Amino acid sequence: MCDHARFYIVSCSGQGLMAVGAATVWETAMAGTEPRPTAPSYSRSCSLGVDPTYGHPSNGPCTKRCAMFEIECLWECNDGLGESPLWSAEETSLYWSDHAGPSMELAGPRWPSIKRLNVVTKQRDVWRMPQQVGSFGFRATGGLIAGTNSGFCAVDLETGRIEQIVDPEGDRPHSRLNDGKIDRRGRYWCGSMDGRLKDKASYIYRFDPDFTCHKCAEDFSFVCSNGIAFAPDDTRMYFGDTTGCAVYVFDFDIDEGHIENRRLLLSLEDRKPGIIDGATVDTEGYYWFALNMGGKILRIDPQGRIDREIDMPIPSPTCVTFGGDNYETLYVTSQQSFVTPEQLARHPQPGSLFAIHGLGVQGLPEPKFGG
Repeated sequence: MCDHARFYIVSCSGQGLMAVGAATVWETAMAGTEPRPTAPSYSRSCSLGVDPTYGHPSNGPCTKRCAMFEIECLWECNDGLGESPLWSAEETSLYWSDHAGPSMELAGPRWPSIKRLNVVTKQRDVWRMPQQVGSFGFRATGGLIAGTNSGFCAVDLETGRIEQIVDPEGDRPHSRLNDGKIDRRGRYWCGSMDGRLKDKASYIYRFDPDFTCHKCAEDFSFVCSNGIAFAPDDTRMYFGDTTGCAVYVFDFDIDEGHIENRRLLLSLEDRKPGIIDGATVDTEGYYWFALNMGGKILRIDPQGRIDREIDMPIPSPTCVTFGGDNYETLYVTSQQSFVTPEQLARHPQPGSLFAIHGLGVQGLPEPKFGG
């Protein structure tokens, strides 16, 4: 259990990180338990000297009013590799996976899991998984659909049962499914990855409600998939090539379930060692993604220009999704794996779950898998 939450008040003051007082905020760790005081609040500015929520130096001067927002640590859950956050409005809860595997250099025993936090009652649940869950979505019929080490699987958290449906890369022992999203026709799009991060032999797959699996954009291969998201008007699919340090966009035909005309939207070569990880979109059609190992959340416009840049209090944010009241809160997962002792000394909360409040934008509900 997390003993406290921590808040960061973020603005574009250009003053760096400074304490603004030991204001006490209360968190109830579990419904019915005693509240506990948190750590002090902090004021944090954009490292670029411009409003972190409006504009980027490469795009010219900031022309919009500076915005204040809060970064809140909801749960120091020590995820080895937190991914795939998913908001359930019915339960006022956030689900996500920790697909830390035995090969990761982490302190203490770790196992893959799916976690849930009710943001109202503070109830916390953890379900241990027999294999890594790269991404998942809710099913219209109940339960979850997931991309795992053994392909597409149905997951029943109540019984703990995982049923393999199909493994599109079963002949590749080091391959597994990774990042994925469900489109507004109830199809699950998921990319694979090479677990050794070596072979450029991974692809995008579309898993349909009738449980058929289709390889898409067969002329496009990569090492590790990430950042899949769909534009609000269903005309674009975004994709993050992690080791290729690039964000791509496809034309998307939602009626046919077809992607084509892949083109580069944003190169991240100048952000190394930062890499693109999980992503989402907002109602304005802007694309948000975690810059893992870069310690930032970026928002880009449909033309690929950086619009907002948020410094996180950790080096490795992993994925983002909108949720909460009116989908106005941005939830951020993170990881402990690959965090150095020096980074840990400076940033003591890697692997925690965060919420960013007050961004002034709204996200969209994630669709459910139709099968």
